[in-house]
Amino acid sequence: MKNFDIHTDPHRRYNPLTDEWVLVSPHRSKRPWQGQTEAVVNIDLPAYDPECYLCPGNIRANGMQNPDYENAFVFENDFAALKQEDIYSEEEKTTTFFKSKPERGISRVVCFSPNHNLTLPEMTIPAIENVIHTWQKEYTDLGNIDYINHVQIFENKGAIMGCSNPHPHGQIWAQSSLPTQIEKTQKSLKAYFDKNNSSLLKDYLAEELKTGERIVIENEHFVALVPFWAIWPYETMIVSKRHFGKITDFTAEETTAFAEILKQITIRYDNLFNTSFPYSSGIHQSPTDGNLHPEWHFHMHFYPPLLRSATVKKFMVGYEMMAESQRDITPESSAAVLRELSDVHYKS
Repeated sequence: MKNFDIHTDPHRRYNPLTDEWVLVSPHRSKRPWQGQTEAVVNIDLPAYDPECYLCPGNIRANGMQNPDYENAFVFENDFAALKQEDIYSEEEKTTTFFKSKPERGISRVVCFSPNHNLTLPEMTIPAIENVIHTWQKEYTDLGNIDYINHVQIFENKGAIMGCSNPHPHGQIWAQSSLPTQIEKTQKSLKAYFDKNNSSLLKDYLAEELKTGERIVIENEHFVALVPFWAIWPYETMIVSKRHFGKITDFTAEETTAFAEILKQITIRYDNLFNTSFPYSSGIHQSPTDGNLHPEWHFHMHFYPPLLRSATVKKFMVGYEMMAESQRDITPESSAAVLRELSDVHYKS
């Protein structure tokens, strides 16, 4: 019987955050690719686009005019996925097969910069710090609303990720329920904390730092790494070294350090295939339900779809849809590739 080699043999890896498994098939990473490729879109965008509904001074779809903003700018999403009005249902669906209930919430858009042609890796550290301060304010303001129990800060970057506008921006969806992935994470974090009286991610990070093989970037306050259980080819997670639950717990030094690691990881993404690298990213932090959550540990996920080049992406189909997530390139290999990339943007 052959001895198991985690770098070459098919195996499953466990994700303690969501209590799920991922199938890893390293031997498949050498297979030839004859499938779909995506067109590379490297368009030189102007600093201001008169047709862009996010640029300063322009008119949005609802007829409202943007102010001539100079830093980050926040507005209520004109096509919100959630509604603020309190909807009452006399017959809440609670039967075995047809459960449903109204969901109340607020959706906002956060423009990172007035410059239409900038993305996070090309912004200055003070400009990224301004975005972080905006996130902090929104988390506080939205979280203080009595019916809001969760605030999700996220960014979809690139048309391949469904982003309809190249202007640098993200979104915030705040709602009355804990979303499914947050509820799974909440359950896992709390179970670990109740058993060990310590943070799952703090203990996990300590083990990762011992080996270093999945670490991409480290500074005094944060670590960017490829999780042991990563699903996407170049998935990364930023984890705070200090145990705290939410973005408003940052010290001034941590705000700067977070801005720096955000810039450095996104520069590496762009440098990987010399393209404006698409991804979905999101911050995971304490619910805003008014309860104490010592089990939560601040972290941020990056889920990029690109696999082999700027034109070949990872598809979640077949086995992934019907059985469980699967990847070919190992997290260790991905981390090594990202770690060796320059922290100077390829356009510079």
